[in-house]
Amino acid sequence: MQKEDSQAIPRLARDFFTEAAGALIKTTLVDFPGRVASSFFLKGCNLRCPYCYNWALVDSSLAESTGDEKSDSGNLASLEEVFAHLEKRRNVLTGFVISGGEPLLFPHLAPLIEKAKSYGYKIKLDTNGTLPDRLEAIIKNPATAPDFIAMDIKTSPARYGLVAPHATQQTVSEMIDNLGRSIQIISRLPADSREWRTVLVPPLVGKKDIAEIAKILPADAVWQFAQFRNENCLDANYNGIAPYTDKETSDLVAYAKTMISGANLR
Repeated sequence: MQKEDSQAIPRLARDFFTEAAGALIKTTLVDFPGRVASSFFLKGCNLRCPYCYNWALVDSSLAESTGDEKSDSGNLASLEEVFAHLEKRRNVLTGFVISGGEPLLFPHLAPLIEKAKSYGYKIKLDTNGTLPDRLEAIIKNPATAPDFIAMDIKTSPARYGLVAPHATQQTVSEMIDNLGRSIQIISRLPADSREWRTVLVPPLVGKKDIAEIAKILPADAVWQFAQFRNENCLDANYNGIAPYTDKETSDLVAYAKTMISGANLR
């Protein structure tokens, strides 16, 4: 029997190989700290953050109903296209970012990571922290363990119902517990291999929320803040919300820094 090529497409991904799986950013200098990388934003998410601008990835039915087959991140690509790009650029790029949506929902995440690693790429995984069991499984397997993990924290835990309006009170309570578990899991990684991220959305993140979030982060956390973009939001009402001013933003980040010294504005 002929030996299978080690560079062949992972077996579990073959059925999904030619279908549109997410938006591919071929080159990025900002998504993976210290690396020139490519980013893949996978479809599907278990949250509905009202300020999300990648709504075509979050809910494909919305994209189909509007005829919009792309997100802010670009045209949707298949695994076939992603692997071809990674192979072609392996001597130029050193990092591969897997984001979303929520990538831990992707049924072929493990073989996607394994394939990218086989090309020599360092892997960064972005997650919303609501799926700690899947996160733990990915980290524990040396073949799929990311080299860097970034976790988004949307608002203070008690207000997570605002980013999951479809969820029941019990589901939101479980989600809050899961956030804590994910933070504990990620905290076990070296400090230079992890970060937490919060978008400064005025209705969702104020001083009280920052104080509550700081309580659940490790003291050595790198906590990156980003300015809110009031355009192409999942909830159109958020397009009319003005972002914080530069002064307000600086004050909020400075306040966060009094509790977590690694707080910064990206």
